[in-house]
Amino acid sequence: MTLKLSYQLMKAGDVETTLKRLAQDILEKNAGREVVLVGIHRRGVPMAQRMAASIAALTGKEPSLGVLDINLYRDDLTRVAFQPVVRRTDVPPNIDDKDVILIDDVLYTGRTIRAALDALCDFGRMHSIQLCVMVDRGHRELPIEANFIGRKIGTKDNEVVEVKLKEIDGEDAIYVMEKPE
Repeated sequence: MTLKLSYQLMKAGDVETTLKRLAQDILEKNAGREVVLVGIHRRGVPMAQRMAASIAALTGKEPSLGVLDINLYRDDLTRVAFQPVVRRTDVPPNIDDKDVILIDDVLYTGRTIRAALDALCDFGRMHSIQLCVMVDRGHRELPIEANFIGRKIGTKDNEVVEVKLKEIDGEDAIYVMEKPE
């Protein structure tokens, strides 16, 4: 399926500025507490890494960082692929009683986040789990809400939000694409 560009939501500079602002917001809301940043594969991982670097630049101390693969926790696993690709999960040890910031690129139906919560809870009992997303596009199917949002936009059902990050895609940008009818 070929998608057609509707519009560019963010350019490279906007992406970088937004990630730094989100890192600052996380610090302010969690002042004096130890946070653990956990990025959801794929694009949540480089987002978490950049935000950890921003936090380290502001505080002089890099937060703990984790990587979470949710493929085996998805409720649509059999629909996604016959043999899903399972990636590395690396959550810091002993996250009990810590404030975990779960990081993903786009919040849409809430199903990815539900799967991430299930996966994360297998690692311990956190003090809190907070959600940080680059784009909240609405259309929720589950009662899930982000604590930290880069941009909140309204989208149509036939649109897709594509977050591009230089670590994966070779560029920093966010596009709203239209599915052909």
